Formats: sequence, structure tokens, C-alpha cells
Amino acid sequence: MSRKEFTQISRVARELEQCMKCGFCAYVCPVYQEEKTEASLARGKNELVKLLVSGELEINRELADRLYKCTGCMTCTTNCPARAEIPRIVVAARADIAGEMGMRFPYGLIYRQVLAKRGVMGLALAVASRLQGVLMPRTSGTLRHMPDFVSAFGKGRRIPSVARKFLRRQVPEVTPAAGRRTLRVGYFSGCMNEFVSPEIGRRTIGLLARRGVEVVFPRAQGCCGAAVFLGAGDFETARKMADRNAAAFEGLDYVVTDCATCACALTEYAHFLADTPEREEAYARFSGKVRHVASFLVDVLGAADFRAPALLDGKKVTWHDPCHLNRHLGVREQPRRILESLDGVRYVEMPEADRCCGMGGQFNLLHYELSMKIAKRKSESIEAADADIVVTACPGCQLQLADSASRLDKPQRVMSLMDVIE
Repeated sequence: MSRKEFTQISRVARELEQCMKCGFCAYVCPVYQEEKTEASLARGKNELVKLLVSGELEINRELADRLYKCTGCMTCTTNCPARAEIPRIVVAARADIAGEMGMRFPYGLIYRQVLAKRGVMGLALAVASRLQGVLMPRTSGTLRHMPDFVSAFGKGRRIPSVARKFLRRQVPEVTPAAGRRTLRVGYFSGCMNEFVSPEIGRRTIGLLARRGVEVVFPRAQGCCGAAVFLGAGDFETARKMADRNAAAFEGLDYVVTDCATCACALTEYAHFLADTPEREEAYARFSGKVRHVASFLVDVLGAADFRAPALLDGKKVTWHDPCHLNRHLGVREQPRRILESLDGVRYVEMPEADRCCGMGGQFNLLHYELSMKIAKRKSESIEAADADIVVTACPGCQLQLADSASRLDKPQRVMSLMDVIE
């Protein structure tokens, strides 16, 4: 591949020169904290991309694997004196590498034939929901443990069960506002709250409706594409997904989601995926309306009065900052204001609440044991808070924290922000 063919890297070429090689990222990178190798660092990855562009490195699987070994947490950028956005460089490099090498099996098949096609995904998960009682025997709570005969694939991870009845079969396409309507918003469910935790979607829609908001749940919406373009670099497939989502939410005041990763991905369409003026305009118009529900409740609706369900009375809760919500979107104080307002609940701040939990989407799949090492450090922060419940606003983080707590035999319960608002 010649230099001029690095289409996506060329768009962030200026960022490549931002890194001063000071090594501040070494003190905060969750991957480097475990591996202590230069290639784990933002600085190291930046140099690898520069060598690739200069022609001193060729695209190969080893290089790809090094660039995929990044959670995208943005901790390096927020602690960088020059604010070098190395994670964006990594995403751009992944896209150029994916364009040259293609997607590794089975991810390419899953992204293009399942995630990109909502009907196919729904059908596949509907079948899975019928078989999970046989293939994944119940152990405790709402999690299921991979049996021995598939543990090579699952690597012992505990996974949530698929819902018997998906969200779109539980709520109408339009939920009217209670009383006078103030806004008309679209609800973006994401994959987890559509197929695995529909009760969270119901709670979000119900809460918004009670606050005077008419909520539209467009059936044409699909996956946000985070794993596809931010994780794997498959921009071609992601553009089809972005086109679909932008069109599905046209004409609404806001697009509200309760998934931090979805909120982040939806706001990145214009930056990464716009390859024509028409797409750039459509994506920018769409992304400008996207709000995470915590930000929407506090910043748009000005809500300050929240109640906790009775089961939380007397409980001590703490908050885990999802990287996509905190560092990517700048939403930090809003969820804390919500938790602090809950009557009968004591809020405590955990040490290093913004430490990455190690999920990172595809990172967790490709590097599960490394992901669990990062999660163990997060578990130490949770333990220091001495809380009964850990609250977060990202289904991926929730899955990771629950999996880690189970592996480490920790007592803390992990809940979604929408679970703790009555």
C-alpha cells in the first residue's frame, strides 16, 4: 500500500505530530499498566502509525493486533500536555488496515451480516433466547455461565441471558407525554437494551414520558456501529448503519439513549464516516441532537428531583464513569447529581471513578484475560468505596463489572442508572 492510499490516516495526519514522546501516557494507560511494553502506549502506537505511513512498516497481522490492543478510553489524551488524540489515530489506522486486509473471521461476517441487519440480528437472538436454557444453564442472579463445551469460545466469561421478548414488542412506536408535551424525542435503544435488557428501555421511555416528553421509538433504527467502525475499522459497513439511523430519527427534537457507547458512536458519525458533503450534513444534523439520558434529564429538562425504588432504601451507592460518557462526551457531573438527589440512598464517590474497566468493546473479545486484569484494578476502587451497589450508564461496563465481580467473588451489585431511578 503506497503512502497516498492511507485515506483515513491522512485525515488525522496533523494529529500524528502532536505527540511529544514525553511518556505521560505511561502513568495512566490501562493496557500499559498490565503489559509494560512500548507498543501498549499511546506514544508507541503513534510511532507505529508514523512508520506505517513512511513505508518503514508493512501492514500485517502483528501490526493490526498491536493497534487493536487499545480500549479507546481516551485517558492518554486527557492526561497529555499536547492533547494528542492518539485513540482517533488508532481508529483511522484500523480503518486503513481493515480496508487492505479485510475483517478477520468471524467478525466480518458478524458485522456485515448480523449487526448491520436488525432483522437478522433479532432472528438470531430469538433463536438464542430459546436455546440458552439448554446451552447456558442458570447459575446465579440474571447471569449465565458458559458450560465447559463452549468455554473455549467464552473463555469462562459470565454473560447475560437474552430477553424472551425484545423491547420493540414491549413498547409502542410512540409513547405520548403525560400532560402537556414539551418535546418530541427519539429513543435510541442500542443492541443491549433492545435484546438483552428491555426493562431498562421501558424505564427510560416511561421516565421521559412522565416528564412531559413524547418518545418515539423508530423501528427502522439499528445498531450504532461502535464495534464496527470504532473497534474494527469497518467504515464501509458502518456508513450503511449510520445512514439508516440518521434517516430513522429525522424530524425529532433530540435523540436520547441510555447507553454511553451508543451516545459516543452516534456523535462520531460525521468525524469518521462522512465521505461526501451530503453525508457530512446529514450526520452532523443527526449527531447534534444526540444526548445521553443523564445529560438530557439534567441539562435539557432541568430535572433535579429523583426517587429511588424502595429496594434501595438505606443502601450505599457509588458511580463508575464509563469512558465513552466521561472522557468522550464530557458528561461527568450529571449522573452524580442524579444519584446525590435520591432520597434514602447514600452516595459515595469511589477512588478513581473514571478508571477504565477494561471492556472496550472488541478489546474484551480479543484480549479477555488482559481485560479482566484491568477490571481487577477497577474492582479495587469499588471495594475501597465500600458501597452496596455500583451504578453505571453503559451496558458494556455493566457487563464487564458484573463479570469481574463474579470472577473475584465480590458482593457488590452492578446496576444501570435507569435501574435506580423510580
